Order: sequence, then structure tokens, then C-alpha cells
Amino acid sequence: MSSKAMGQETLDLGETMLPDRSAPPERKRALRLTGSATALYRTSGSGFETSQVPALELGFDGLAGDRHGGLTRRAGGREPWYKRGTEIRNERQVSLLSAEELGETAEILGIDEIRPEWVGANLLIAGIARLTFLPPRTLLMFAGGVTLKIDGDNAPCRAAGHAVARHYAGRADIPFAYVRAAKHRRGLVGWVEKPGRIEAGETFEARVPEQWIYGS
Repeated sequence: MSSKAMGQETLDLGETMLPDRSAPPERKRALRLTGSATALYRTSGSGFETSQVPALELGFDGLAGDRHGGLTRRAGGREPWYKRGTEIRNERQVSLLSAEELGETAEILGIDEIRPEWVGANLLIAGIARLTFLPPRTLLMFAGGVTLKIDGDNAPCRAAGHAVARHYAGRADIPFAYVRAAKHRRGLVGWVEKPGRIEAGETFEARVPEQWIYGS
């Protein structure tokens, strides 16, 4: 059943009125980019910081033994719609950062550097400008056969800020200031779509999907 509202035909779905034939959103064409993983890291236990390694062995559960490995994970503050501790799919198996964005964050904070391992990086990426803005569903297809799928940007947290602050005595402001400084510069999180081995320096093709903004 339809009705007229402000000159536009709509569908009457109870209390919800949806446009019947609204103009489609503007779409951006898919594209391909090339980059490389200049350095690789992993945790050695339950700690937050990572250590540099020559290669990563990745399964469908991510990095076996890594803090963020596993097919599932426990919901936390990032998922307030679930009770904390609820078991959910692990879409945060790997963390990807860029030297460019780490440098920008350090400059804002007025410090010399932020090393990737301080904030839990697994891959340090080069060749992709504004890495954090790669959209969800982007595929990183590595030369050796591994494919990582991007879930989205990694919102900065105070835990990472505290990790940085430990390297700068007398800067008690960093844990909170980092959250602001690293916004839209904290890199990406993703999961393993096709498992295998990634070696330091390995190149990849980033397949960025068609994009659009869905709005009312």
C-alpha cells in the first residue's frame, strides 16, 4: 500500500515510511593499489606489545598463539550492544599500521616516534596513502598467496596510549592525548580469508571494493 508524502511516493510499512524510488547513492568505482609489508610483528604471550619477526604463519584462526588470534573473541567495550564477554566472531585477527600515520600521530603528541610494536602492530604497511581510510571489504592479496580482508579502521584506545607513554617518562598526558591524536591514524584490523605465510618485504595488491554512502 502506498501513500504520498511531500510529493514522493512511499511505502507504508506501519510506522516506517521508506522512499519507494529514491535516487541511488553516488558510487565510487572499485580500484586496485599496490603496497608492501615492510615489517612483521606478533605477540609472544598475553602482552599487548609485539616483537618483530621475519615471517607470519597465518591460518583461518589468524596467528596461532598471538594475543589476537582465534576464530572467535570476547566482546568488550567496542561492542556495547553485547554483554561484555560474549563470544563473537573474531574480525580483529591482525592489526595493520603505516609509518606515515604513526609519524603524524607522534608529531601531534610532540614526541620523537611511535614504533609499530609499541601499539601492537602485526604488519607495517608501505605504499598505501592514508591507510586507515581503506574501506571495509578491501582485500589485501599477497604475492605469496595469503589474502587478508579488512574489517575496518582500528579506533585508538587508552591501552595503546599507555603503551606509548611507557617510553616517554614524565608524559602522563599521553594515554588520553593519544586517543585524540591517533583518531583516523590508528590503522586497520582484519582477518585471514586465505591462509599461508607472509614474509617481511612481501608485496600485495589491495583490491578496494566499489563504495557508496548509504543515507536516509
